[in-house]
Amino acid sequence: MMRHSSTHSAPVQAPPPARRAVSSPRGLAASLAKSRETTLFIVLILLIAGTALARPQFLNMQNLRDVLLNVSIISLLTAGMTVVILMRHIDLSVGSTVGISAYAVGSLYVAFPHMPVIVALAAGLAIGLVAGGINALLVAVGRVPSLVATLSTLYIFRGADYAWVHGGQINATSLPEAFSRLATGTLFGIPTLALISLVVLLALALYLKQFRGGREHYAIGSNPEAARLAGVNVERRVMAGFLLSGAIAGFAGALWLARFGTVDASTAKGIELQVVAAAVVGSVAITGGVGTILGATLGALVLGVISIALVVLHVSPFWEQAIEGALIVAAITADTLLARSVAKRMMRKRDHG
Repeated sequence: MMRHSSTHSAPVQAPPPARRAVSSPRGLAASLAKSRETTLFIVLILLIAGTALARPQFLNMQNLRDVLLNVSIISLLTAGMTVVILMRHIDLSVGSTVGISAYAVGSLYVAFPHMPVIVALAAGLAIGLVAGGINALLVAVGRVPSLVATLSTLYIFRGADYAWVHGGQINATSLPEAFSRLATGTLFGIPTLALISLVVLLALALYLKQFRGGREHYAIGSNPEAARLAGVNVERRVMAGFLLSGAIAGFAGALWLARFGTVDASTAKGIELQVVAAAVVGSVAITGGVGTILGATLGALVLGVISIALVVLHVSPFWEQAIEGALIVAAITADTLLARSVAKRMMRKRDHG
């Protein structure tokens, strides 16, 4: 390229197009993420308004509270999944991790009824860390594709949960009032559970945007080899991502116990599909490198409102899965079309340059 520039005796003109060529895909990707987030917000408002017009009782405080409580746990799991997807990986074991963590924390309360709430939450987080550590070792050290590794641990963790529970369950009566207040309590009219989730989501968003480790997740997803050449320890960062996803899933398991009170071996079964759907719908590119915690949270909110709206409108719950599937297809199609558009623009610029 430098020889080509010198033959035209205009070396001064070479840098600007090069800068545009490098920054253009990132700028387009960022603008797409922002436009998708704006679109999701508009869709969310339209969903709420449309359902409220059809059924005015939709806007009662109980429904709004239910949406916040349900979305709080899903959004936490989606945020953890986002960190993993940003690096072109996936964690399908989050539902099983939630299930085994919820039952483990409940069992601790049966054995130690006066256990402090903070210890219960820490126990859930620790169980999630162990689960995330197993995934991290399989993917980063064992080089097992994350789809295969986490699909395996999904069944391993769930099987271990069934073997442990052995047909039993933990009931809400075994839980202290202080722990249950995580879901039943409010602060300034907002459920405590939603506020806890908000704090975690803000911390994760700050980490991804402002800290070097967070930026490295994006770098790995954009181009793993380029990230490695730039000095990023890819294996360590991938391990950190799976540990983070596992820890959040374990923490969410403890919150699940507080929210529903009764847990058994089937707790949170299949929830990983909702989490992946929320992430993809929320502008997190399945090909890695693009996505935000805000977008993922909006995706979780949209799916949460759809779920409650279908109940209020007396629509069969089977439509919820169909709608989720359609939204995933639409989101992936939009990403694919954008990628092709960017590639064509780059080719045209290269040809004209």
